[in-house]
Amino acid sequence: MPESAVRPYYPQDGVSLVAGPKEPSLWERTVPEILADSADRYGEREALVFADRGLRLTYKAFARSVDELAAGLVALGIEKGDRVGIWSPNKPEWVMTQFATARIGAILVTINPAYRLSELEFALNKVQCKALVTADRFKSSDYLSMLRELAPELDSCAAGALESERLPSLRCVIRTGSEETAGMFTFDAVLARGSAVTVQDLDKRSAALSVDEAINIQFTSGTTGTPKGATLTHRNIANNGRLVVGTQHLGPGDRLCIPVPLYHCFGMVMGTLGSVTAGATMVFAGEAFDPLATLDCVAKEACTALYGVPTMFVAMLEHPEFSAFDLSSLRTGIMAGAPCPIEVMKRVIADMNMAGVTIAYGMTETSPVSFQSHTDDPLERRVSTVGRVHPHVEVKVIGSDGAILPTGERGELCTRGYSVMKGYWDEPERTAEVLDDDGWMHSGDQAVIDAEGYCEIVGRVKDMLIRGGENVYPREVEDFLYRHPKVQQVQVFGVSDAKFGEEVCAWIVLKPEQKSSEEEIRSFCQGQIAHYKIPRYVRFKDELPMTVTGKPQKFKMRDAMEEELAKAD
Repeated sequence: MPESAVRPYYPQDGVSLVAGPKEPSLWERTVPEILADSADRYGEREALVFADRGLRLTYKAFARSVDELAAGLVALGIEKGDRVGIWSPNKPEWVMTQFATARIGAILVTINPAYRLSELEFALNKVQCKALVTADRFKSSDYLSMLRELAPELDSCAAGALESERLPSLRCVIRTGSEETAGMFTFDAVLARGSAVTVQDLDKRSAALSVDEAINIQFTSGTTGTPKGATLTHRNIANNGRLVVGTQHLGPGDRLCIPVPLYHCFGMVMGTLGSVTAGATMVFAGEAFDPLATLDCVAKEACTALYGVPTMFVAMLEHPEFSAFDLSSLRTGIMAGAPCPIEVMKRVIADMNMAGVTIAYGMTETSPVSFQSHTDDPLERRVSTVGRVHPHVEVKVIGSDGAILPTGERGELCTRGYSVMKGYWDEPERTAEVLDDDGWMHSGDQAVIDAEGYCEIVGRVKDMLIRGGENVYPREVEDFLYRHPKVQQVQVFGVSDAKFGEEVCAWIVLKPEQKSSEEEIRSFCQGQIAHYKIPRYVRFKDELPMTVTGKPQKFKMRDAMEEELAKAD
């Protein structure tokens, strides 16, 4: 179907192919151009707040800090195209590094704060990081000890002159905090080294950048095989961040609370970069999500928008001190990263004053958002779908044969447009597995697009299980079990079975101070859903294995459950 025949939002000719509007026009601006413009326009407005540190920077002050760090990186020998890793929870240094690397055209490599030795070694070597900005520690992770274990040469080398057997590309380690560590620069020392680099030099480097050049590498979750480095450009992330906050109508008077991790697109594209495109204030309660600290921060900082995955919102709503906080300043935000239970959505709107909360859907490889609900969408649409397609993005739902399906039919969701990544870093074969010759990114997600263009994500292609010849879609069973008054979280998946091929298993987290049993859960299902969808196995857990961004790790649940059943046999 020719592009001109596709009307924004609405599928044509009854098939699941839909394109977003062509307005507003895409920006052809690099990240440093966007920050410079915001600093000029909103100079005295607050750009960055870290409530736990009492840190407040205006846009002018933030831009100056970014330039200081960019100059320091240049003084260390970091050039355009060099990969600079950052391994840290949410800190001011993280946000500064994000924009400082972009200022000089270095490629920021975001490393999961939960990574341990082998994962860190893999990430640094996969993309050949020349420098690494690291926190000293986070929770149970002693980052500096792990680095010294991987590169014992740090103990005897000069800062910036590392030659490591296991990390052959890494030359420079920059640590946050004021303490000095052998073989590493402190963050302040890097700032000081940039005094000889002029703003004119930085401007020259920024002017040489192209919007189509890589600026960020984000590792996917790695739920199967080794993580892949999705490579994103200025055009990818600048436009996506801008359009995401635009859908929420964020502007210079808004204050966005960002408790989601910066290492992921949710934090650094939809959060920090999106805020800068709009001149809004980036507000952080602390280094990582804490429900009490986040509630306190939203109230004291009069935040107008709040981001989170569903489990974060549940933790805030269920906190015993929830009612003590005045959340009347809130009006919008995003709930994303995992399917959003209907009852949670209703409580966020009613109890957190987020009448304009939106749902967003996407994937790292699409920068990330391709669907988002609007603040004025009917409640039923916001609780049952992920909204409609983003501007300048085209999507389709295909069957197993690759043909586009009629509206209302379940198939694999594919995305095409400005937001699709350049590819997986140095992995053309793995790139070709998901990105076809026509530019379609194959998501692996099962979706249904209705006649009005609203999209419902109904599961993963690989999550579907077949019990005795009947297809069972876990999301359907999960949505039903969320109706049980005692259920707070639930994940449904398949386990091997000699008789039926697969059996249905549910892992459940109960609401505080609740008790239940397998029999109670199964009785709740009787007569309400088809017999073959009723979980054969029910287990109650204190928590469920999730990625840092709130995505359920069903492969871990499946492995653990099959091991348990094997032992029982």
